[in-house]
Amino acid sequence: MEVRHLFLLREIAVRGTLAAVAEATHRTPSALSQQLRTAERELGVKLVEPVSRGLRLTAEGLLLAESADEVGRVLAEVEGRLQARLGKPGGEVSIGTLPSAGEALLPHLMTRLRGSAITVDVRDFDLAEEAYAQQTLDHDLVIAHSLTGDVPSGAEGLVCRVLAREPLDVALPAGHPLASQAELHPEDLVGTTWIAVPAGFPFDSVLLAVEAVTGEPLTRRMRLVDNRLVESMVAVGEGLALLPRFTTRPHPETVLRPLSGVNAHRSIVALARPDHYARRAVRTVADLLAVVGADLMHPMPTA
Repeated sequence: MEVRHLFLLREIAVRGTLAAVAEATHRTPSALSQQLRTAERELGVKLVEPVSRGLRLTAEGLLLAESADEVGRVLAEVEGRLQARLGKPGGEVSIGTLPSAGEALLPHLMTRLRGSAITVDVRDFDLAEEAYAQQTLDHDLVIAHSLTGDVPSGAEGLVCRVLAREPLDVALPAGHPLASQAELHPEDLVGTTWIAVPAGFPFDSVLLAVEAVTGEPLTRRMRLVDNRLVESMVAVGEGLALLPRFTTRPHPETVLRPLSGVNAHRSIVALARPDHYARRAVRTVADLLAVVGADLMHPMPTA
């Protein structure tokens, strides 16, 4: 039994088609089909069967696919014990991150990794909350966020480690009538216009909660994903917005005010598949991210 065959079956189980597996693993469908035939011949069982326009795993194929994470975790633990004997952890750790959390965490992580044997490959993406779990197929760690709890929607069954809890503040033009208040409440926001995020993105849940409390709809002037662009729109008076406290820079034309009366905090979390998290280098990076997150929540006072 070859481990690579187990991993191929797992990929088929989670990605659904050979074409999707081929694209993700940079191989051709014909090469994967050949690997499947080899696995069936060596194991003596049918692993896939045709369905509609694609393939699905047989009961035996599904059993082996479900075992792949267990086998991968054991291999990673053995590799970790070897690295522990040889010295410090090493190797490449791939990280996928939402941009705002990456901006807050990753520069400090890179500083802490200098001089180590660990290298980091980073990709960024801004997605709906439930889409981050899928990215763990292609990354060792995925930095995601959630406003509904400490486990983002769709991440059940993954390793989920809270790195920080970050307030979301209301950004207003400096001359806005609400800018004079130290803190805002849902009732204050009735009749306001917003630079919102796309529907389904976590920040949108805060505006929905405000509407639920007040019974009044909010006007969404536009829906944007880039926080810097959002900041610039607020500065010229196009509307209010929700912005993350850790990475929103001071701007002469805007002010930030905390929002009370609804949940206006997000959990920033690291997601990983159990077999990936078993690698010592991956756990080391997660530990360092947690330290950076703690520093963001409890910054040292400046002299």
